[in-house]
Amino acid sequence: MWFFIKPLAGRLAEPLVIALLMAATAAALRLQKKRRAATSVVVAAALVAYLGSLTAVGDLLLRPLEGQYAPLREDAAELVGKAIVVLGTGYAPRGAIPVTAALAEDGLVRLVEGIRLARRLDSSRLVVSGGAPSGSTPSAIGYARLARELGVDENSIIVLDKGPDTATEAREIARTLGSTEFVLVTSAYHMPRAMKLMLRAGCRPIAAPTAQQVGQPTVTPVTALLPNSVGLRKSERALHEYLGLTALAMRLD
Repeated sequence: MWFFIKPLAGRLAEPLVIALLMAATAAALRLQKKRRAATSVVVAAALVAYLGSLTAVGDLLLRPLEGQYAPLREDAAELVGKAIVVLGTGYAPRGAIPVTAALAEDGLVRLVEGIRLARRLDSSRLVVSGGAPSGSTPSAIGYARLARELGVDENSIIVLDKGPDTATEAREIARTLGSTEFVLVTSAYHMPRAMKLMLRAGCRPIAAPTAQQVGQPTVTPVTALLPNSVGLRKSERALHEYLGLTALAMRLD
């Protein structure tokens, strides 16, 4: 049941969906002749939609998440040879589109960073993780395909495609790597929740955050107060992670 509730809860935490629900509430209040309350809720809905679409607000929400783990110190001698684990994301192969288009933007960045680190740290194992709901193709399959096309040795790739969410991925990684330390690659905003789940599963991850969002792209004083899709996406990502962290604290994940 929770597997079906989680995606719905994630969508309900998005600024535009929140604003839409508030607008529906205002309409119901209007039908009940509660005009003052309806007006207040409409104004609040407009503020949620507006503020949630500002880049500055998105950065403000993301900064505490991205700031928890610094970029990996790649010059540390103890990292040489460690397995590189790349966490999953969306993958939607269709028709003749290239694998780079089928992978979600975050996933593309995660995998490229994983391959870069594997080569820099002379790692013999690249673990690509990520499952999918029934009827969809696991992101680990897309990762493996792209890794091979980018020249990674087939024998060094370990595919873990059974995890539909990060909690399941953590358990699969724990079963595969046991108590061995490994370098964990995922998006910087996702790293706090991923690390908590990995540690809870008994893993020994070393954080290597990538795809940092805060400060990119820069905004000018003229455009800072204009809503935009970049700001909205940042807010959505941050709220999704805060919801996930709350579920984790409540032992619902």
